[in-house]
Amino acid sequence: MNRFFKLLFSIMCAHTLFFTGNILANEPEKMIKDDGELFKVAIAGYTFVNFNLDETLKMMKEVDVHYLCIKDFHLPLNSTDEEIAAFHAKLASYDVTGYAVGPIYMKTKEEVDRAFDYAKRVGVKLIVGVPNHDLLPYVDKKVKEYDFKYAIHLHGPDIELYPHATDIYENVKDLDPRIGMCLDIGHDARAGHDPIADLKKYSDRVFDIHMKNTTAATKAGKTGEIGRGIIDIPAFVKMLREVKYTGACSLEYERNMKAPLAGIAESIGYFRGVIDATK
Repeated sequence: MNRFFKLLFSIMCAHTLFFTGNILANEPEKMIKDDGELFKVAIAGYTFVNFNLDETLKMMKEVDVHYLCIKDFHLPLNSTDEEIAAFHAKLASYDVTGYAVGPIYMKTKEEVDRAFDYAKRVGVKLIVGVPNHDLLPYVDKKVKEYDFKYAIHLHGPDIELYPHATDIYENVKDLDPRIGMCLDIGHDARAGHDPIADLKKYSDRVFDIHMKNTTAATKAGKTGEIGRGIIDIPAFVKMLREVKYTGACSLEYERNMKAPLAGIAESIGYFRGVIDATK
């Protein structure tokens, strides 16, 4: 699909989702689903940094997405068990499941302890984390203790800590196999790497994926809608199937973040269109 038709397809998908969301919400038998795939279509909580939980869940309902990676601005790390229960009840009322927590930055052993305790109380078994390098042996110990998966988030060329998939792999390859990565495909590409090749190469250590695209494979690249950029999304979806990826593919939308719904709808519509077209 050339760039013009890819863009046209994205816009058509966005138009359909954005303007018919309420109709679809009232007709569940007509909802678009990612049925038949091992991976889940999801949204990363950071997408909604400017919105409260109710606003977040309403937008998720508009685009028919049912999996959320929980950020601590929606559910603080010091939440009580009662607050956690109320949080899950609200998600359930929108047919949304919180599948992981994070990203959570960790600079001390105490912060690692707090993150693992938080994940246990929230009831998830995947932490998306950013630990300082010196904490990796301690993370290894906690993973064995809790039997959780721990996905280190990569940041591209913007932050020296874990810039790309290869850097994460080199840091964790000798640790417990439950320690891996959150493959942010946009930032991986901005660091000059090929996220499709990296997914294939490190598939046994990829536990979460942040979906976005980028305008260039350099630090100057701007991330945005899934269908607009240099990453070949149809090829990426095919690779997801080839490696039998079973985690979430979470849209992390970082453009126009104070009014993101149109971009979210375009991205989810395009992604699901590609999933359907490449079967």
